[in-house]
Amino acid sequence: MIKPTVWLQTGVVTIYGSSLDAAPHSHHAIQIVWPKANSQCNLNNSDEAVLAIIASDFEHQLQLSEGWILLIEPKSDLGQALSSLLNGQAIKLINSPLFTSDRPRPEHDLSQYLLPLLSMLNLKKHTLSANKSTVKDQRIQQILSELDTCLGGNCIKPEKWRAKEVAQSIALSESRFLHLFRDELGIAWRPYLLWRRMMCAIQAIIANHSATEAAHIAGFSDSAHLSRTFRRNFGMTIRQALTLFSKS
Repeated sequence: MIKPTVWLQTGVVTIYGSSLDAAPHSHHAIQIVWPKANSQCNLNNSDEAVLAIIASDFEHQLQLSEGWILLIEPKSDLGQALSSLLNGQAIKLINSPLFTSDRPRPEHDLSQYLLPLLSMLNLKKHTLSANKSTVKDQRIQQILSELDTCLGGNCIKPEKWRAKEVAQSIALSESRFLHLFRDELGIAWRPYLLWRRMMCAIQAIIANHSATEAAHIAGFSDSAHLSRTFRRNFGMTIRQALTLFSKS
């Protein structure tokens, strides 16, 4: 098993390495799976030596011995481009050359590794590095920008993110805010916030925090709550995540 390297950017989580034998699961993100040549890749109990795009909220199961996995915010430039490629399909398989390059180094520019992938998807090379939100409403943009500050490792606790308080901060009623957010993002506020808090938990795990510490940092009630949420969204427990992502 190859311990993954993880890059967290606005609108996209990029992972290189192995995927555990995960249980069937679904998540908000659109997923790209790009196996390395001669690696083992099993998607929904079918061996697939191809590039795969998996739609948001579609249940799937993945085993990957080595390769790239990208989790993309659907309401981003890259997410919208992938939605167009999916064209209503749950999974799109693309017969294209698999990569043979060496394991990437965390300090290197991702574009040098993923440029062939973007080219195969007919996407411009800046699509990944400048993956802007396609949300139009400036009030929702403001909220997403504040959430993006968590990507620097300074996670904002959930007390600040209760729907009532968030609505007040942008001069809306709670019901109007919840309706507007779902319209703009295609997902309700609470599950979206839960998804973003899991990104905080992943950062904490990468930084070698324990499950209890990661749960506290990301604003979960305890490690059991974090583990249940992790399993629903990634098909693995927090214990498996610690084994997979931690540095030690």
